[in-house]
Amino acid sequence: MPGTRKLGKTTDQRRAMLRQQVTDFLDKGAMETTVTRAKEIKPLAEKMITLGKKNDLAAYRKAMTFITREDVCKKIFKEIAPGYAERNGGYTRVIRTGIRRGDAAETAIIELVK
Repeated sequence: MPGTRKLGKTTDQRRAMLRQQVTDFLDKGAMETTVTRAKEIKPLAEKMITLGKKNDLAAYRKAMTFITREDVCKKIFKEIAPGYAERNGGYTRVIRTGIRRGDAAETAIIELVK
């Protein structure tokens, strides 16, 4: 697990939450969340895109162990990763958007770089 942020959850809960958020992020291309969660999602999403750039069966199976939906995994390998073939990392960006009104948490938008 990258990073050391516990996000107020046990290990199993945190791993499940990050898997689901990375899957949703790669499916939609952008999402709004807190800054700390965005910082945890970023390296995981970039690792999945890097696996997609390898484009072999071993990389696909490794990505499927983390991504929760097969259609998103296929999207990574067929659509997202080929767009970053000449890029050596830095596939995502985190843009801070301000303070959330309900609990004063700092929010951010994480998105794929075009």
